[in-house]
Amino acid sequence: MLKTHHGSCHCGAVKFEADIDLAAGTGKCNCSICTKKRNWSAQIKPDAFRLLTDPAGCGDYQFGSNSAHHIFCKTCGVSPFGHGYVEEIGGAYYSVSIACLDDLTPAEMAALPVQYMDGADNLWWNPPAVTAHL
Repeated sequence: MLKTHHGSCHCGAVKFEADIDLAAGTGKCNCSICTKKRNWSAQIKPDAFRLLTDPAGCGDYQFGSNSAHHIFCKTCGVSPFGHGYVEEIGGAYYSVSIACLDDLTPAEMAALPVQYMDGADNLWWNPPAVTAHL
């Protein structure tokens, strides 16, 4: 079910709202940045995302193909969302960090469906052999 969720970084300098159907699934990837950040996210289309604070408080990190913007709070360093364009996944997207959604309880998070992706080997549509660390 589509629901408007509210989220933020740790210090609250970056706040957003996003329309997400969490029952449709969330994702964890084993690529280099997702592994280091222990990223757990839900992808949505850009029109389902609204930044509620001044974008000047956000930093932007890119690497590799520069197709993804890894956004982080300049104050606390937490990465509440990212965005980019990848044709293979439907074009423009926003990726919202599940851990930064302020209106989910731990029990609700634990019940969410998770899809694992092998980004380390560029086999995004397949789960990696080992997922326990993700």
